[in-house]
Amino acid sequence: MRKPTIVVGSDHAGFGLKRYVITLLEKEGYRVVDKGTDGPGSVDYPDFAEAVGKEMASRPGSLGILSCGTGIGISIAANKLPGIRAALVRTPREARLSREHNDANVLVLPGRPWRKKNTGAAVRAWLKAPFAGGRHGRRVRKIAVLEKTYGEERPPD
Repeated sequence: MRKPTIVVGSDHAGFGLKRYVITLLEKEGYRVVDKGTDGPGSVDYPDFAEAVGKEMASRPGSLGILSCGTGIGISIAANKLPGIRAALVRTPREARLSREHNDANVLVLPGRPWRKKNTGAAVRAWLKAPFAGGRHGRRVRKIAVLEKTYGEERPPD
């Protein structure tokens, strides 16, 4: 079975974690597309969530990994993009369940603080976990309906 392409991105606070994840993925034989940032200078996380989501849309079957300081902002931004199911996780168990139960196609990891052992274990667990389907499939389909129904965001009043 061919491994999926992994599209990665981060803001400045997730830059170190992103570099580690790229190295880990390449050692395990994954093709990686890095959508930035390219250094530790301050940048805006929505730009990188968008870049990863657009790249994923052009590569059917690809997966994404994102990081910002807490992971919260970039996961919110990523989940605004059609077809993205981004899951912010802190443990390998949460990573595994995000795939099994939610068919998450984007893994979001907090960039501050991060530890190699936990990060590597979470990435590996997420990549190995299959989507369970069944009742979880029904729920993911309902998420897709919500996205289609309410996808046009209205500007704030």
